[in-house]
Order: sequence, then structure tokens, then C-alpha cells
Amino acid sequence: MDAKTRPGAESHALDFVIASDRWSEEPDSERVIARAIKAAAASIGLERGLDLCLMLADDEEMRILNNRWRGQNKPTNVLSFPAPPAPAQGASRLGDIAIGFETVAREAREQGKPFADHLAHLAVHGFLHLSGYDHQSEAEAQRMEALERDILAQLAVPDPYAPREP
Repeated sequence: MDAKTRPGAESHALDFVIASDRWSEEPDSERVIARAIKAAAASIGLERGLDLCLMLADDEEMRILNNRWRGQNKPTNVLSFPAPPAPAQGASRLGDIAIGFETVAREAREQGKPFADHLAHLAVHGFLHLSGYDHQSEAEAQRMEALERDILAQLAVPDPYAPREP
């Protein structure tokens, strides 16, 4: 299968690589991701000049990437790959984000969330990792989750960390 690349948001260079035909099942995915990334960038002061590649993959590709880069031989929902620092001025190359369709769809179903809401959360989460945020300690996790909640609230996406109603 050939990956398809399409440009994304206007003020940012968001390039989408469609590496799985499964994403055609959710045709608004690119728009959802671009909107989430734009909101996240604005929230941390990156209004313009952002350069980012987003690969929309399947679980097999995510398993391969997760095994190669994290030593975990299983698919995952989102992976972030920071770019090395560049001395050039202008566009800020943050790196790449890969998102796995089947895992995102399964998690959304299991959590009783709309696919688009879960996808927006994962796009924001991956973007924040590229921007230097992490959740290795409890304090870092609280800081990152609070920022995710604020960004998602701007997009009318419910708090992804709130307890679910039975």
C-alpha cells in the first residue's frame, strides 16, 4: 500500500502521511487532528511557523515503530518523535507523530467516547510530548494533563481524565 501525503493547516506546515486505508473510515480525522494541533500550539505560544508530520497508521505499523523505538512489541495509540534542534530561523521543525487507527478506535469504543474526541486528545498529547512535556513523574503528569484538559475544553472535547459514568 502506498502512503499518501497531504498538506495540512494554513499557518502551520502539517503534513499528513496516510499509511493505512483504515483512516478512510473516519474521513474527518485530518481536520480533527489539524484543529487539535492548532489549539495546542496556540496554548503554548507557537502561533506560526510550526513544521510537523503526522502519520496515520494501522496497528501493525504502530507495533513495528513501538518495538523499534521503545522496545515494546505491541501496537500503541500515539507515538511522538522529536526532531533534532535546527539552527535555522523560521519554521520550527518539532518532529513527527504517528497515530494507530485500530487502537484509537478500540479505546474510544471501550471508553464510550466519540472517535473524534479521543483522536483530538491523542493529537494534543503527542504534540505536547514534541513540545517538551512529559508524564514521567506525578508532577509532570499533572501539569501535562491540566494543559490537555484546557486545550480540549477549547475544542468542546470533554475531560478525557474524568471518571466515566457507568
